[in-house]
Amino acid sequence: MWGSRSAAVRTSALGDIETHEAEFGRLYLVGRRDGVYLRAIKPTFDRIAGLVLFVLALPVMLACAIAVRISVGPGIFFEQDRIGKNGRRFKIYKFRTMAHDRRTRVEDVYNGPERRITHKHPEDPRLTRVGRFLRKWSLDELPQLWNIVRGDMSMVGPRPELVSVVARYDDWQHARHKVKPGLTGLWQVSARGGERPMHEHVHIDLQYVARVSPLVDLQILARTPVALVTKRGS
Repeated sequence: MWGSRSAAVRTSALGDIETHEAEFGRLYLVGRRDGVYLRAIKPTFDRIAGLVLFVLALPVMLACAIAVRISVGPGIFFEQDRIGKNGRRFKIYKFRTMAHDRRTRVEDVYNGPERRITHKHPEDPRLTRVGRFLRKWSLDELPQLWNIVRGDMSMVGPRPELVSVVARYDDWQHARHKVKPGLTGLWQVSARGGERPMHEHVHIDLQYVARVSPLVDLQILARTPVALVTKRGS
């Protein structure tokens, strides 16, 4: 059973897992039995931590909101349907980083890598100057603290994926929805995270699902600020 940790898992809590699609398929077919941590402790921690961080981040979010309002006009928030735990659809909130009409202007047509695949491509000309800064430091994600307070998301977990992308998943890939999506996760702190296209990150997400625990979550939370600075601040 995956809950007892397979031999594929190495000793380090955040070390690599030597596995392949067939093994991840077992996680989808057999599932994992949620223990006390996933049923009670983690959700309680998420809501308390999310609320505390939301209040502490209010001054920063107010500054972001003002900057976005000046750069793009009305409609400072971007809402989008994403897939959460057990396939439940919910609306994710972000600060808007693109001008409202950028997608329809012929002169601004973007011919580079698809943003939904490459994940926030920094050279996308549709981004405003403010939006590029917010994305570089993940400040556009701060409104998702409200998603955590609402219970849609967790502090740590796989990033919530687009509905259109999930619709193309193979069966084994849906195992990433055994847990709530997170504000940060193993992919964000992984050395491999920035080296692979977005749609190939499912293996990393399932590594987390297979061994989620208080220790793993604490390690990911502790490594997130370092990953943010080293990967995006360079």
